[in-house]
Amino acid sequence: MPLLDKLPAVGGRPGPPRRRPDRLYADRGYDYPRHRREVRNRGITPVIARRGVAHGSSLGTHRWVVERTFAWLHWFRRLRIRWEIRDDIHEAFLTLACAIICWRRLQS
Repeated sequence: MPLLDKLPAVGGRPGPPRRRPDRLYADRGYDYPRHRREVRNRGITPVIARRGVAHGSSLGTHRWVVERTFAWLHWFRRLRIRWEIRDDIHEAFLTLACAIICWRRLQS
């Protein structure tokens, strides 16, 4: 919930920027009444997969983008297994990996 409170303004449409997204997509690990209630109190519609229900909620179509991005970052062994102790060095390698991924995508 602290992450939801610190979200930056969502731009795109004319007028004042929105402070909250319309929906929150989450997996079964967040399927608790307390989480759903707190998300609704913030004016966000929770789209959370139910525990104990068979797959097929179609949440995977939205989460695939995030999973694909993590898979691309795991191409780089140095990011998959974190060797650096210092955060700034790890963040520099992460930025470099993102730049390389973008460059490769633009070339193809």
